[in-house]
Order: sequence, then structure tokens, then C-alpha cells
Amino acid sequence: MKLSRITILALAVTIAAGAASAREQIRIVGSSTVFPFSTAVAEQFGKTTDFATPVVESTGSGGGIKLFCAGVGTAHPDIANSSRRMKAKEFAMCQDNGVTEIVESLIGYDGIVIANANSGPTFALTLEQIVIALAANGPMPSTWDQVDPSLPAIAIEVLGPPPSSGTRDAFEELVMHKGCKLTDLVECEGVSIREDGVFVEAGENDNLIVSKLEANPNALGIFGFSFLDQNSDVIKGTSIDGVEPTFENIVGGEYEIARSLYFYIKVAHIGVIPGIAEYAAEFSSEAAAGEEGYLTDKGLIPLFEDELAQNTDRVKGLKLMTGDEWN
Repeated sequence: MKLSRITILALAVTIAAGAASAREQIRIVGSSTVFPFSTAVAEQFGKTTDFATPVVESTGSGGGIKLFCAGVGTAHPDIANSSRRMKAKEFAMCQDNGVTEIVESLIGYDGIVIANANSGPTFALTLEQIVIALAANGPMPSTWDQVDPSLPAIAIEVLGPPPSSGTRDAFEELVMHKGCKLTDLVECEGVSIREDGVFVEAGENDNLIVSKLEANPNALGIFGFSFLDQNSDVIKGTSIDGVEPTFENIVGGEYEIARSLYFYIKVAHIGVIPGIAEYAAEFSSEAAAGEEGYLTDKGLIPLFEDELAQNTDRVKGLKLMTGDEWN
């Protein structure tokens, strides 16, 4: 039996509709730093609406954006969290794979902290000392007192995120690239982090880094401020250039290792996967991300009032990224 063109089109629409209804939960991937904030919003969203609680996965910023940009359809994530802005080459990858309509939401701010167990020595470091300790194209000392005699005479061991992490990207930009300009011991061109075991890639799970610091009080860990804030009973932050990593110092701009946090919305999935626009609106709301919002209790550094208003308008109005964001 031959099928008419109209019948074939009708069947195609029916099949597509069936596939679209195959997933009722929003799927969110990306940054381990944004993960606790996104999870808190997902739980609140699930409790206060008729939509299913979104599924949030901690894959790292780079890994999450790669999954997000892989294509359109229910097999692909709806939202990507990121602890740094999407890169121009990632935006181009999205476009090439048919993910052409993307909304960027600025969540708030975060400090990158260096911390160790409360039972360990108290560190006070400078950007210069960190770079001397961790640069692959530097003196590569084995103990902290070899970096500076004022520092403890213990082995250098720093647990940190892998290259797929937005925290790693930000650390390299804000610490390694900036700090190398302060010393003649490290060549800035091609500066990179050591791979001889002094710097230990501890994966995308920042809670795992915290537990490893408890087990080894002499080790230092690198992660977002929220993990220090939520685990202050077991770990303590290291001052950088004389400034403590506190909420007030990050908000005030005195703590210099700080970055912006984002999430990205796949507009093509709105109306296909239930609740995407509503979830995004909740995440961007005064109640969640404002100065008195529930995410500040999780360690989020909130946007300024005018920034929050602009971001809320951008998300509610579904204002698309144009590709000019990097100009």
C-alpha cells in the first residue's frame, strides 16, 4: 500500500511528538561549582510547581557545554551550567550542530579559593608564590619553603580540577597567567600547570577534594567559594595577597580570584521538555539569586541589583546570543 505525502508527513509529526514526550524531566549538565546552586533550584522547583524535579549532572563546564552543543532533541541536555562564559569556539560548535538558539543567563559570582584542613598549617600565599610552586616552566620546587622561606617546610601537594573544568580555566587565567608576570622565575609564554604529581587532578567532584583534604591536612585544594562556605567546619581558606576569601571580600572586589557563573538554555527544547522556561525564570529570580535569595545560603555571590534585573529580562524575554558576545 502506498502512503500519500500528507500521510507520511502526519506519521512523521506523530513520531516526533512521541519522542518529545519520552522525557518529562529537564536534563541539566555542566559545572561542579554551579551544581549545588542548580540542584537547590531544581529541588525548589520540584516542590513548588507541578513540573517534575529536573535532573542535574556534574560533568564539568567544558564537558557539559560539549554535551549541550552536540545537538537538538530529547537525547541531548536542555541546559548547561558553566563556571565561566561559553567560549566562542563552543558557540560555533553549537551552531554547527543545529543548536542555533541559545539564551545566556548570568547567575552570580564566585571566588576561586585555595584551602586546606582546619587541622593543617595556616597558609598565606601570593599569586607569585602560587605560580612559582605550580608552573611547569619554572623552578618546580618540591616543598613550600623552597618557594619562600616563610612558608612551611612541607611537600607541595595541590588537589585541583581537570582541564574540562571551568574552575581550572579560571584558575589558569586569573592565577597562572596573571601571577607569572610578577616573577622572573616563570616564563609567561606557554605557562602551564605541573604534571609531575605535585598538582593532582581530583576530578569534577569538589566534595571529593574536601574529603581528601581532611585525610591529608598538609595538602591544599582548589575549588569554588561555595564549597569552602559549606564546609568551614572542616576546611579553612588561604589568604591571597593578604586578602581572606570571604563573602564580603569577593562582593567588594578585594579578593581578586573571582569569576562569573552562568547557565545556558537550549531554546529549541522549550515547549518540548516541560518546564524549561519556568525553571530558568526561577533560577534567575530575586527569590533565588537576589541579595536575600536562598542561593546566598549556599555560597552564591549575588549579582548587583541592576545586573539581576537585566538578566531577568534577558531570560524571560529569551534574548538569544548573537555571537557578538566576545567582541
